Parts: sequence; C-alpha cells; structure tokens
Amino acid sequence: MPRSQPLFVVHASSGVPIYRQLVDQVETLVAGGRLRPGDLVPSVRQVAAALGVNPMTVSKAWSRLEADGVLIRDRGRGMVVAQRQEPASLADRREEVRPLVDRAVTHALHIGLTPTQLVALVRESLEEHRSCMHRPS
Repeated sequence: MPRSQPLFVVHASSGVPIYRQLVDQVETLVAGGRLRPGDLVPSVRQVAAALGVNPMTVSKAWSRLEADGVLIRDRGRGMVVAQRQEPASLADRREEVRPLVDRAVTHALHIGLTPTQLVALVRESLEEHRSCMHRPS
C-alpha cells in the first residue's frame, strides 16, 4: 500500500529557519486550497514527531500563523484554518502585498539579479501558482 506524501517537508540546511518553512508551507497550502477554512491542521506533537524537529519550533510556527489570522484555536479540536478575511479593495490588497514585493526586489538586486531576471522569476512563480489565482483583480 503506497504511503501518502507528507503534508510538510523541511530542509535544515536551506538557511531558512524551520518555523518559517512551516509558516510558508501552511500559507501555500491554504492559498492553493489544499487546506480549507475549518480544516484541522496536525498538532504540534504530530508535526514535530513526523519531521524530527523540536516541538517548540512547530509551536512557534503555529503561533505565528495564529497571530497572522491564518489559523485559529478551536477549543477541543486544536488549530484549524481560519476563514479568509478579504481586504475590501484592490488598493488594500496591493498595500498588503507591497512590503513583501519591496523586500523581494531589494534582496534580488542585492544578490545581483537584473530587473529582467527578477521579472522572469516572478512570471515563473505566477505560472507555478496559477491554480491559486482564481480571484478577479
């Protein structure tokens, strides 16, 4: 009987803190619809045991996701995916994403990517996430 793929995968040597990898993966799973509002996420202990990481690392990720409104505590069940609170306007959505774009552009230029290379990278990423792009602009 084939084993299902794990929900989370971490790479200790990636240079990205493990808690951040978990936060990013949960956000990607939610954006892509693999985790939906009301879905229960695995417990801190389950994830820590499956990945062989310290439970405090997973707890930090779950707490960050809770603070960001991605997860909520459901008494008696655990952490579940929260209902998405849509920003009211395109301007609000742009304002929410702008700091992330600014950091990415700054980092890309710092490591020597040209503007053309950066635009190509963004286009590749958009293509990879096309299934997540279901909302009108």
